[in-house]
Amino acid sequence: MENSTQVTIFTLSGLNESRTNKNIYFAFTLLLYLLMVIVNLALITTVIVEKTLHEPMYILLCNLCVNGLYGTAGFYPKLLADFLSDSHVISYAGCLTQSYVIYSSVMCEITILTVMAYDRYVAICRPLQYHSVMTPPTVGKLLLFAWGYPFCSIVIAIYLTYRLTLCGSHIDKLYCDVSVVKLSCSATTLSSSFSFILIIAQLAQAVFIIYTYTQIVRACLKSIEQRSKFMQTCLPHLMALINFETLSQSLRNIMAVEYLVIPPLFNPLVYGLKLHQIRRKVFRVCAKDKVTQM
Repeated sequence: MENSTQVTIFTLSGLNESRTNKNIYFAFTLLLYLLMVIVNLALITTVIVEKTLHEPMYILLCNLCVNGLYGTAGFYPKLLADFLSDSHVISYAGCLTQSYVIYSSVMCEITILTVMAYDRYVAICRPLQYHSVMTPPTVGKLLLFAWGYPFCSIVIAIYLTYRLTLCGSHIDKLYCDVSVVKLSCSATTLSSSFSFILIIAQLAQAVFIIYTYTQIVRACLKSIEQRSKFMQTCLPHLMALINFETLSQSLRNIMAVEYLVIPPLFNPLVYGLKLHQIRRKVFRVCAKDKVTQM
């Protein structure tokens, strides 16, 4: 019997069917990853450089893109290395680290979207109080929650996984996830209970988001001006939320890859194209670069 101190290497079998065309998959994945990095960095840089965008909504959007880069960094470098290797293995420490990065990124995504929903709720349903409610200290506390809560929660989850006694080292996935817990031959009650608590907390945030948007829609039905604000600022956020909820429900490899592709690429493009303030600033920055090169 193997335990958590004796298992040092895990084997991943998610890429077994792609051995024949691995160079094509590698090139396509690399280009896609570089595209995600570029579009996210472009939006992050635009928000940081342009002082007129130093408002809660854009600061939260910037954090959403940072989280996208953080999550994909835990998946794509290892995937690209596996495309070029005949053996798809990962160390025990590397497996736990990858699990931590991916799951904390997923939790950060939903918490940031929750904070963004609250920001839009205050902006549309309580516009006169917006600047007194969404003050810099308040935004700072909300961001601390959006990052701190997921990071601390997943640290506990990873520690509970580390304590388990394992009876196997084969993971039938592209990356490390809860499959590590399934390899345990000891009681997983504590780990499973904590995971259940995290799921309940995520559902509570989803309920809060639904409530805020219900109130927003009601307010928009009463005012053409509020309806216009909803279309300009809330619609991209709502699309990002729907995209997240749809893709996070599947546990299959292909859907897991879609989740790690679409949100990091989808969010900056949708917000950058839909929010005219960001679109205008990005185009202006690009125009400046062209003039400088000439």
